[in-house]
Amino acid sequence: MQIPILKGVYADESANFHNSYPVNMVPVTMDSGISGSYLRTADGARVLGVGSGVPRGGINWNGELYRVSGTKLVKISKLGVGTVLGDVGAGGQVTFAYSFDRLAICSGGNLFYWDGAALTQVVDPDLGTALSVVWIDGYFMTTDGTYLVVTDLGNPTSVNPLKYGSSEIDPDPVMTVLKLRNEIAAVNRYTIEYFNNVADTIAFLGSGKNETPAIYLGLNGTAAKISTSGIEAILNGYLEVDLALAILETHIHQSHPQLWVRLPDRTLVYDIDATQITSAPVWFQLTSAAIGFTAYKVVDLVWCYDEWTVCNATTGDYGVLTPDSAKQFGDVVRWEFASALAYNFGKGAIWNRMELVCLTGRVDEGEDPVISTNYSLDGEVWSELRSIHAGVRGDRMRRLAWFQQGLMRNWRVQRFEGDSRARISIAALEVDLEPLTV
Repeated sequence: MQIPILKGVYADESANFHNSYPVNMVPVTMDSGISGSYLRTADGARVLGVGSGVPRGGINWNGELYRVSGTKLVKISKLGVGTVLGDVGAGGQVTFAYSFDRLAICSGGNLFYWDGAALTQVVDPDLGTALSVVWIDGYFMTTDGTYLVVTDLGNPTSVNPLKYGSSEIDPDPVMTVLKLRNEIAAVNRYTIEYFNNVADTIAFLGSGKNETPAIYLGLNGTAAKISTSGIEAILNGYLEVDLALAILETHIHQSHPQLWVRLPDRTLVYDIDATQITSAPVWFQLTSAAIGFTAYKVVDLVWCYDEWTVCNATTGDYGVLTPDSAKQFGDVVRWEFASALAYNFGKGAIWNRMELVCLTGRVDEGEDPVISTNYSLDGEVWSELRSIHAGVRGDRMRRLAWFQQGLMRNWRVQRFEGDSRARISIAALEVDLEPLTV
C-alpha cells in the first residue's frame, strides 16, 4: 500500500481535520515510475561576505547586485564583497524600482535615487511619506497610504500635487502599489484597485471586511483564495500587527514558480506549477529551527551572477543558496513531513513493514544521521519515536525500513523527521498491512 506524502493530516480540539505541510522538505511533481511526485530536502545556504546590518531587500540592476543592509545602500560583487554607496535611513523592508538611468529606493518613508555615481534623496515636500515605489510610463510612482503620487516626467526629483491620484473603490488605506505588465494596482487593506485595462496576477495576504486573514491571487478584478484551512490555522495564530509585517516574494526556482510568505517564525511557500499539476494546493514550510519553529533566516533571494544570492536575516551576512547542502549558513536544521490518512475501510490493520523509498547516500561527509518516525491514531496524540540510520555518504543502496510498527483500529497518520545532515529525496511511503478483520 502506498500512502501519499505531499501533505499530512492532523486534528484539533474543535474536531476539525487540517492539512499539515512539509517542513524544510520541497514537494516536486515528476513521474519517477515509483510515484507522481517526491519530497527533497530544501537547499541550504553558505556565507560569502559580511553584511553592514539587517538585510532589508535586494535587486539585480544592470547585472549587478544591490542591497539595503541596515541603513546602507550596498553594491555587492560576485565574491560577496560589499561597497557602501550611501545611507538611506532606517526602516523596514525597502522597495526598489528602476528606470533607464536610475535605481529608486523607498526606505523608511523616503525616496532615494542611485544614478551609478551618487545617491540623492527626493526632498520635494509634495512627495509626502513614500511607502513603496514603482516605475511606469516614464514616471516613478509612490503612495503615502492615501494618494498615488507620481514624479514629473522631466524631473524625477519633483512632484506635482495636481497629479495626485487616489484609490476610490473604498476608503481603506493603501498599503502598497504594484506594477503588473504596465498596470498599476493599489493594494489596500480590504480592496484592490487597478488603474489600467490589462491585468496579470498579484498575490496578497489580507481579508475582506469581517473575514479572517487568508492568502489570495488577484486576477482580472477577482481574488481567488489559495490558502487552505491548514495554512489559515497558521495565519490565525498571529496578531494583525504581525501579519502586517509579512513579506511576500515570488521566485522561479528549478522551473517552479513559488510564492514565499515570510512570517515571524517561518516562511510559507506556495508552488504554483505543482498546484496546477496536482489540482490541489501544494504548500510547504521553511524554518531555521533545530526544534519547533523559528524565523527562516535565508531571505531576500535575488538571481544575480548566475546563482541565487541571499542574506542571513540573523547576522546580515551575504550568501548564496547551496543545492549540494541543506545546512543553513553552517547550521543544522530540522525537516519533517507527515502522510495522508491511512485507512483500511474501517477494518483496521497490523503494520508489519514500512519503507521510505528514497535516494540515499547523499549525507554530509563523516555523518551517519538518523531518521525517526511516529504515528497518531487520532490526529493529536503521537506515539514514541522509532529511529533508524540514514546511512553514510556513498551508501546509495540503503533502504529505509521499519518493522513491527504496531496497528490501527480505524485510521492512522505517520510522521517522519530528520535534519539537514540527512539530505535525501523521498519518492514514496510503502506499507505492508495485515487486515485485522475480513
